Formats: sequence, structure tokens, C-alpha cells
Amino acid sequence: MFCNQCGAEVQGDFNVCPRCGKPVQTTMLVPSRLQGQLRILGILWMVVGGITLFPAVILMFFSSVVHIVLPFQDEIARDLGPVLMMVVGGSLLLVGAGGVLVGWGLMQHQPWARVAAIVLGALALFHPPLGTILGIYTLWVLLSNNAGSEYDRMARAA
Repeated sequence: MFCNQCGAEVQGDFNVCPRCGKPVQTTMLVPSRLQGQLRILGILWMVVGGITLFPAVILMFFSSVVHIVLPFQDEIARDLGPVLMMVVGGSLLLVGAGGVLVGWGLMQHQPWARVAAIVLGALALFHPPLGTILGIYTLWVLLSNNAGSEYDRMARAA
């Protein structure tokens, strides 16, 4: 919960804001939808990002040893197979690391995290079924009424 005057985080049992010293009305300290869902959203992004890192590492590992395991007769397949596996693995690595960073940023109320999460959420809509669900949930939380100004207040207080 946050102070109505300066935006600082205030414990529920405080009567006065520790930062600005203004009296805090307990009726105004009801957590909003953004406050209630932001931690859950951050954890979900970190979990999905972590899950994406596993196939990325596996693909990148196998791209270096695939020519030993599967000896191709065709030169194009022998040269192109490991490169394609490395590109796909590298792409998954970027997406997974981005998801982990966005989840961490949302949980820490970093100013850049809201915009990055909205972009990743929109891109995740095209990755059914988990990506679509996470994308819809991300956009529902971060694009609600006054979510931008409320997140900016939370980022300034953090």
C-alpha cells in the first residue's frame, strides 16, 4: 500500500507516512488490482522464462555435437544443421532471459519493466497455449485503468 501524498510504500498499521509525515487514511490504503497482481505476474514471467532456458541450453549444446551423433552424408545438412540449432537455441535463450529479467523488474518495480512486459506480453500472445495465457494476463494487469500512473508511482517509491 502506498501513501496518497508522496507515493511511498506504507505498512497497513501506520497512521503517518514514514517519508513525508502526512497522516495516512486507512480507507485509502486498499490495494489496487495492479498491486495485488504485480508480484504474481513477475513470478509467472520468471517461471516461463526459466522454463524457456532449458530447451535453449539443450539446443545450443547439441548444435556443437550433432555432427558427431548424426553423421550426415549431405554436406549442406552437415553444415546447416548445427547453425540452425544454434540460432534457434540462441533465440530461445534471449526470450527466456528476457522473461526472467522482466519478471524480476516487475517484482522490483523497475521503471522499464512495465513497458518491456507489455511488449513481451503482446509477443507471447502468438505462442499458445501458455504464452497466450500469460500474454492475456500481462495485458490485463498492466493495461488496466490508471495502471501506468500507478506503476510510475510505485517505481518512484521503490
